[in-house]
Amino acid sequence: MIGGDSLLGCFSGNTVYKDKLRLLTSSALSVCVDALCERYEIIERGDLTHSILGKSIPLLKVGKGEKAVLYVGAHHGMEWITSVLLLHFLDELCDAYVTKRQTVGLTMDFVFKSRSLIFVPMLNPDGVDLAILGKEAGGILLERQIRMNGDNEDFSRWQANARGVDLNHNYQMGFAEYKRLEQKMGIPCGAPTRYSGDSPESEPESAALANLVRTLFPHSIYTLHTQGEEIYCGGGEGGGERILSMARTLSGLSGYRLAIPEGSAAYGGLTDYAVRSLGIPSFTIECGKGENPLPPSSALLLYATLRRMLFYSTIL
Repeated sequence: MIGGDSLLGCFSGNTVYKDKLRLLTSSALSVCVDALCERYEIIERGDLTHSILGKSIPLLKVGKGEKAVLYVGAHHGMEWITSVLLLHFLDELCDAYVTKRQTVGLTMDFVFKSRSLIFVPMLNPDGVDLAILGKEAGGILLERQIRMNGDNEDFSRWQANARGVDLNHNYQMGFAEYKRLEQKMGIPCGAPTRYSGDSPESEPESAALANLVRTLFPHSIYTLHTQGEEIYCGGGEGGGERILSMARTLSGLSGYRLAIPEGSAAYGGLTDYAVRSLGIPSFTIECGKGENPLPPSSALLLYATLRRMLFYSTIL
C-alpha cells in the first residue's frame, strides 16, 4: 500500500494533527493520488472537472467490466474524512488485486473483470480547504465567504463550495420544494451550508458529477457523508424492491440502520436524483456518529466498520 503502509496509518493517533498539512486538503489528496497511481498501474486517472477556484477534481477508475459502480466523497467541506475512506478503499482494492489475494471472501480478479469502479474521492476541494485551512484557502472570494459565514473567520464547519452553495442540495430532484424550505429557514443566498444555489446544477462540481451519472448510467452509486451511522436510499421511490433489497444488504454488512431523510435533507441530493429521476440504485452512507466534523483519529474505526460493506458494494 502507499509508501509501504496503509493510507490510514497517516491518520492514526492524535499528535499528527498538530500539523494541518497532514490533514487531507486538496493538495494532500493530490499527493495521495499521485502515490496510488505510481504504485498501481491499473488505475486510470483523469479529472471530473475543476472547482470554482480552479482546483482539479480527480476521477479514478479501476476494472474493465461493463457494470460501472460510482463512489463519491466530500460533497461537504468539513466531511473530508470521507475522502480518506475512499482513498484507502481504493488502495486496498488495488493491493488485493495485484497480490491476487481474496478479501472478505471476494476474488478481486472477478471484481475487476466484471465491474468498472469509479471514484470521485473529493467533489468539493474548495470547501474542504476552507474547512481545514481556514481563510488562507478563500482566494479571491474570501471577503464574500466571511460575510456568508456571519462575519466569522472560523470556517471549520463549512459545508458549501467556494460560492456558498451546498452541492448536495444542487441537484434537480426536489429542487423547487427545497427552495420553499430554504425561505422558511431564512437562507436567501450563499451560506456555509444548506443554500441550494440559483438553479439545479448551477455549480461546476455538481453539474459535472450529474453529467457523469447521466452519461455513464452506473449500475449503482455510493455517496459517503458524515455522520449518523445511517443509510439513505431515496425512500425507495423510482427503484422499488431491488433498491430496498440492496439497502438492507448494505445495512446488514455495516450495522448502519436504514433511514428516510426528513426535512431539508430530503430534497436536492444526488441519491434522490439518481433513484427517482434515473432509477439508478443510489445510497447515501452517513459514516460514523458524533458531531461534525468527525475527528480525524476516527478514520481507522470508520473504515473497519465499513470495510465489508464497501467491498461487497462492488458486486451488489
